[in-house]
Amino acid sequence: MTAAIQPDVKIVEVGPRDGLQNEQQTLTAAQKIQLVHLLAASGLPEIECGSFVSPKWVPQMANSAEVFHGIDRHHDVIYSALTPNLRGLEQAIDANVQQVAVFASASEAFSHKNINCSIDESIERFTPVLEKAKQLGIPVRAYLSCVMGCPYEGPVAATQVEKIAERLLELGCFEVSLGDTIGVGTAFDTKRLLQQLTKNIPSSKLALHCHDTYGQALANIYAALKCDIRTFDASVSGLGGCPYAKGASGNVATEDLVYMLQGAGLTSGVDLDLLIAAGRYIDQQLGRQTQSKVARARHPLNG
Repeated sequence: MTAAIQPDVKIVEVGPRDGLQNEQQTLTAAQKIQLVHLLAASGLPEIECGSFVSPKWVPQMANSAEVFHGIDRHHDVIYSALTPNLRGLEQAIDANVQQVAVFASASEAFSHKNINCSIDESIERFTPVLEKAKQLGIPVRAYLSCVMGCPYEGPVAATQVEKIAERLLELGCFEVSLGDTIGVGTAFDTKRLLQQLTKNIPSSKLALHCHDTYGQALANIYAALKCDIRTFDASVSGLGGCPYAKGASGNVATEDLVYMLQGAGLTSGVDLDLLIAAGRYIDQQLGRQTQSKVARARHPLNG
């Protein structure tokens, strides 16, 4: 029996969480479950399906437990959730979530504006999450925002990003996803940042999370590929943004990323046509147009 071909690149689909939490319309659990099923059918290996945070702050994620309970799970797909505190982790455990994520900022100003505390305080808040997750054998991923720029304090030093990323890994996170939250970075910024970080951090411990505010996301991903980064976050149909970063558009569209990888001769294990179908479904539910240029090109009358 021939062994399955391992993908060159891993895509973490964040549309059902990072994407939908920033849409004005709140979807039912059934609509979200159908989206997750379509995304899993396309071959995506990891799907962030929701977050366990206060519905007061993120009402779009209030039905995350219902979503996790309703998913027909593929054995080869990781269904993850954001859990910023211990209560969130406990809710995720009850919902049989197999992998969780925490988040911090590389910018002090953004941390205060976003979650009303310093970077150090934010890490102290989720340290109990890491401790309990370790006891239970639940992998924890970390998001690090504003790695190439902050809407309040401007450029962020690569050494600052490096310091926090190293701390997150030391605390037990298996990977740090580097977020260009407001999409200001260029390929040259990405190269400089990753050259600094990979002096002491293995590239296998890093991922890139690009927003396409200035149309630079794919260029940044290409630069990261040249720096041996092989895990990238993306959002179907380009869903998402950041409510705390004025003008920040959605994440790079998963469809556009898959198309670029195909052009580079790299495998992701994702069927582009099925992925586009998933994007068309969620766009119909939200009454929006896709932000994926590839989806528009493939279906100009329906994009």
